[in-house]
Amino acid sequence: MASKNIFMKKVHFVGIGGIGMSALAQMFAQEGARVSGSDLEENKTMELLTAKGIAVTIGKQKAENVPEDSEAVVYSGAVPKENPERARATELGIPQFSYFQMLGNVSAGKHTIAVAGTHGKTTTTGMIAKVFIDAGMSPTVVVGSIMRDFGSNFVAGESDLFVVEACEYRDHLLELSPEVLVITNLEWDHTDYFSSFEALQETFRKVVAKVPEYGAIVANPGDPSVAAVLAGAAARVIDYTKEQPYELLLPGEFNQLNARAAGAAARAYGGLRKSPIEMLSDTAIATALASFKGTWRRFEYKGKTKGGAEVYDDYAHHPTEIRETLSALREKTKGKMFVVFQPHLFSRTRDLLNDFASAFTVADDVIIAPIYAARERDDGTISNRTLAARISARQAYAQAISSFEDITEYIKMRARGGDTIMTMGAGDIYKVADLLAREK
Repeated sequence: MASKNIFMKKVHFVGIGGIGMSALAQMFAQEGARVSGSDLEENKTMELLTAKGIAVTIGKQKAENVPEDSEAVVYSGAVPKENPERARATELGIPQFSYFQMLGNVSAGKHTIAVAGTHGKTTTTGMIAKVFIDAGMSPTVVVGSIMRDFGSNFVAGESDLFVVEACEYRDHLLELSPEVLVITNLEWDHTDYFSSFEALQETFRKVVAKVPEYGAIVANPGDPSVAAVLAGAAARVIDYTKEQPYELLLPGEFNQLNARAAGAAARAYGGLRKSPIEMLSDTAIATALASFKGTWRRFEYKGKTKGGAEVYDDYAHHPTEIRETLSALREKTKGKMFVVFQPHLFSRTRDLLNDFASAFTVADDVIIAPIYAARERDDGTISNRTLAARISARQAYAQAISSFEDITEYIKMRARGGDTIMTMGAGDIYKVADLLAREK
């Protein structure tokens, strides 16, 4: 697996708690490498790392965390070169790789299915993994969330099939070498890197061009935004929207589209590798997808409050994702719908402000938490108050509340049996859902 491709047995990860980083660390550990890592704070992935015997240092990152005999240091995209651990690696002459550079090294030695797009790539990747695992094809899987079916964001496979979620930010997906590329959809996002939608499309044109002639691209060529990046494809293009509908446990038309993309990708790969027809038959694919349980923080049911309101959590952080998720939730909700949204990144909130403002119209009560800064600094041009005011001007009632504790108390005072609460965002807003669902 990883170590066979890149011949490294001692690897240190800076930012190991990231969802992708933790999966890659598990992959190296599975192959017998000595893996160490550090992160600023505890999170859900630490349990997975501990279970694999991986040593993790939590708290301030320091030069002494880096073992001097490390053969490589892998760093998260959020870790700058000035980081003391990266500086120490430079001092020691240890080669450094970004997460996606190292993932690209792994991909180059395998038959890779990469899932890209603005929305739905995590769920689609998980669905594809489920199909192949149920078919007995033993893929290695790296996905940007914890799959409920497997209890992890990483599955160690015995074959040379690699199923991976690919992110376009900073052109990371160009590090991969896919034989099958899935493009779920395309919209402008990562506005701190892509100056325009056209710039994002250019990156996708480049990854489309990387797919070999014998490979396949699964996409929706009927979408003009997607069709524009497919023009130079050497590989055949498969229209996933022509797939049959599937019976699913997951709600929403968007998940139906994810399933169709997953089914088309599985069938395309089966054709490339000439897999036995019974392994990836229509029935086998449909059966696997019908039992797929979803992933952590994707329309995840958390439980009920003391007052009987149902609590859900979702990773949605783009206006389209929010709109589609809330539309699916509204179909399930008879009472009042409370939505707690934590914007992710100042740049995204500012650049897509009008789209965010119209994404909450089906909600009854919208609470906007402070913006999750992630890799950015607050320049004072945008805030949760700005977004709340803009939403309130577009039908839905919204207000900004400054702390998770105050948000939790606000919901507890107002939500009743029959009501529904949805926390949303790519940061740590799920902690509010956890607090509400654990309420005694």
